[in-house]
Amino acid sequence: MFSAGDDKLVKCWDLEQNKVIRSYHGHLSGVYCLALHPTIDILFTGGRDSVCRVWDIRSKMQIHALSGHDNTVCSVFTRPTDPQVITGSHDSTIKFWDLRYGKTMLTLTHHKKSVRAMAPHPSEDCFVSASAENIKKFKLPNGEFMHNMLSQQKTIINSAAVNEEGVLATAGDNGSLWFWDWKSGHNFQQAQTIVQPGSLDSEAGIYAITYDVTGSRLITCEADKTIKMWKEDETATPETHPLHFKPPRDIRRF
Repeated sequence: MFSAGDDKLVKCWDLEQNKVIRSYHGHLSGVYCLALHPTIDILFTGGRDSVCRVWDIRSKMQIHALSGHDNTVCSVFTRPTDPQVITGSHDSTIKFWDLRYGKTMLTLTHHKKSVRAMAPHPSEDCFVSASAENIKKFKLPNGEFMHNMLSQQKTIINSAAVNEEGVLATAGDNGSLWFWDWKSGHNFQQAQTIVQPGSLDSEAGIYAITYDVTGSRLITCEADKTIKMWKEDETATPETHPLHFKPPRDIRRF
């Protein structure tokens, strides 16, 4: 397991021995996101020093420092084919990187506010990016804008995840958990996390979200220091949560 924190450190853990076996030194400030390459033994980390760093997992050497953002790199994901690295930043841009040369291939400037969350579809060549103003969907590998999601989760969105069934989940600073139909961008369900007894309402924020391997359970990491697991609602029907919603074309494109 790999972890990163505000202490500038990136650590690799042996889960059987429950101890740190490698540390990666180089970030000048807090580290806010990380991703493992699916086919090569390399690790990507991004942080407040505006750089996404590329590490050789085994030797702990820094291979590249992907610099070009003007503010905190707060989201990153990686894929086996070009572009292999995509980063989102507080400077409101998304950058595609050429991993061989450590250079920017493309910069997307569609967002007006910080891009704190991104989520690639597990099998389709597209991804979503989320900021406080809206959620946008883009094609890969060339970054063509597809459409916005059709409702506004009026909060800072910290994290997003999508499963094989096309259910996109986004998690907000106010504890809101919204579910979207991947194809149409329709928001078909909204939920609210419950803070631990004794916590403040302001500690309802959700900082990280992911599906488990089956794609049927959701795991959230929250400001009240809890990790919560969510399961599918077994009583839900297509009538109560309509998935196949096709909005008017003129709405989808804005």
